[in-house]
Amino acid sequence: LLRELTTILDGSTAGIAYLRGNVLVRCNRRFERMLGLADGSAAGAALDAVFGHRPDTLRALHQAHAALADGRAFEAEVPGAPGWYSLSVRRAEAGGEAAEAVAVLTDITRLKAQQTELELLVRERELMFSLSEVGIAYLRGSRIERANQAMATLTGYAATELTALDGAELYESARACVDFEARVAQALRSQGRFVGERRLRRRDGSLLWVQVAMRPVDADAPATGVICSFVDIDERQRGREELALQADRTRAILNSVLVGIVTVGANGIEWMNRSARRMFAGELADFVGEPISIVATADAEHPLRRLDWLHKLAEGRAETFECQLQARDGRAFWVVGNAVATGRDAAHATGRQLTFALLDIERRRQAEISIAQAQASLQRVIETAPLAIALFDASSLRMLQVNQMAATFFARPLGQLLGCRPEQVCPPAKAAQLRAWLLQAAPGSEMLTRELLDDGEAGDGEASRVWDTRIVPLPASGGVAPQLLLVASDVTEQRAAGEARLQAAIAQRELLVREVHHRIKNNLQGVAGLLQQNAARHPEVAAILAEAVSQVQAIAQVYGLQVGAGGPLRMANVVEAITVSVQRTFGRAIRFEADADLDHLLPEAESIPIALTINELLTNAVKHAAQGEVECKLHSVDDAVDIVITNQGRLAEGFSLSHIPGGVSGLGLVRALLPRRSAHLAIEQAGEQVRARVTLRPPSVQRPA
Repeated sequence: LLRELTTILDGSTAGIAYLRGNVLVRCNRRFERMLGLADGSAAGAALDAVFGHRPDTLRALHQAHAALADGRAFEAEVPGAPGWYSLSVRRAEAGGEAAEAVAVLTDITRLKAQQTELELLVRERELMFSLSEVGIAYLRGSRIERANQAMATLTGYAATELTALDGAELYESARACVDFEARVAQALRSQGRFVGERRLRRRDGSLLWVQVAMRPVDADAPATGVICSFVDIDERQRGREELALQADRTRAILNSVLVGIVTVGANGIEWMNRSARRMFAGELADFVGEPISIVATADAEHPLRRLDWLHKLAEGRAETFECQLQARDGRAFWVVGNAVATGRDAAHATGRQLTFALLDIERRRQAEISIAQAQASLQRVIETAPLAIALFDASSLRMLQVNQMAATFFARPLGQLLGCRPEQVCPPAKAAQLRAWLLQAAPGSEMLTRELLDDGEAGDGEASRVWDTRIVPLPASGGVAPQLLLVASDVTEQRAAGEARLQAAIAQRELLVREVHHRIKNNLQGVAGLLQQNAARHPEVAAILAEAVSQVQAIAQVYGLQVGAGGPLRMANVVEAITVSVQRTFGRAIRFEADADLDHLLPEAESIPIALTINELLTNAVKHAAQGEVECKLHSVDDAVDIVITNQGRLAEGFSLSHIPGGVSGLGLVRALLPRRSAHLAIEQAGEQVRARVTLRPPSVQRPA
């Protein structure tokens, strides 16, 4: 039995020793080798001698004795020569004074290395978890059991606060929480993982976009929880939204332009804007996947039937074409377009696109045809019009174009007019006049109208002609320099006929005016006769009626003078006629004198007031001159006229015109009738005579032209 036990102990991989108190009674060879002792040297030796060179092991044995004394087993890890050992000491049997125990040494060097490696790995993972820039959280159900600092920074909560937080509070809304967790559950069941995006509510209430990745800790045990990572993609999401918004704006802009935009890929039409849909008379769904040649006409050489666009066009290079298209509603129209090749692979056609920009020019072509027809018609009208038309260059005044009638205007053959200036084809006076008019019209924008009297060249014997000339400035446009258009029409006969009609109208008017004046004169004389009859029947008012008769006769004399002459009356004739009328009315001689060079005229508007004024002054002179003759003299003083009426008599003491009130008779009537600014009345005592002076200045009188 001892031999069998020895064999078993020597064959064990563990070092086993039997201790009694502080003496190592017996041990196997493995125990001695672990301690670095010679075979057989440990048995019977004291513990201090055996383990003296290993303080850690000796200390552990003393601790084991203390544990055994308390009735406890002892286990510890101690360093060995090559590595680490596990020391296990258990009580064997209690006998005598010394306790007996069994010590077992097990080589745990490999296990210790694995443990160290595992601890290092755990520490590295903990550092990765704590120092990661990605928010990481361990979820069990809807609760966060653990979160790193990046997750705390992302949410705005402390890491400890996140573990006590309901996960639903990190969602935009309760509805968003339910929908997102349903998507997560579905993905975990079907794929074993989930990757998606959602909005995360931070502690301050703000929302930011995060990318969420979830994976179960143990796919076979869902209750163990899931690991989640949160990546801040808010800036990327904003950029994506901005890009989408920009794309929408670009598409809106493309839809608003009048040019049809069509994108064609390898499988046909991919997209077209609103103008293209309107142009093709259909919706996008009607053309998607169809070749662009669906709107081409039957022409075999039609540009849209070409198949080599992608191969011949380099990246970004455009080619222009003009062709006719056939819309779905049967309308045929002309377009001008560009084809541009776009795509990442410039060497191969795979994945490349063609973008066609088409502009409907049907109206423009029709307008060009109409313009050409109108220009041809206008040219025929210009050639056959009875108007002289000449087109001048605004800077050099050279003739660029003339019609047949212009040859008559310039009195030169057409071949001699083109490229010439006015002074080269016209007499000096006419050329100077035309040049002045052209230069006057050039800077402006309004039409210049003038009348040209053409006397012809000296000695040609032709009558003068009148041309109604109009010059229109044509501003620069379309690369053409500013020009001047001269249009002249021969109005000689029209002017002669108009002059004849004017003279006839003037003669007829003068005849009618004389007739009217004659009738007015007769009527006034009839009124004067009636007044004289009433004066004869009523002597008590004879003096008043006589004054009225005198005034009516004075007015009649003016109209009598206007019968023989139209327009302004001669001043001397009016005063002389009034003098004769007063002399005839009162039967008193009046001497009239006028300067020989007196040629002043009295306007029609002033003739009646002046005539009544002279009549009143002469009447007063006749009434208040008991004896002696009455004189009336006219003197010319430059543009003014002095009318001086003199009679024998004497003014009352303190007489002043300013004290005489205005009225309908006497000096009051004179003051009321005379123009205040152009006439002056003065009455003064000159010895034994009373002198009344009336001074008339323009415009009450005027000199003949």
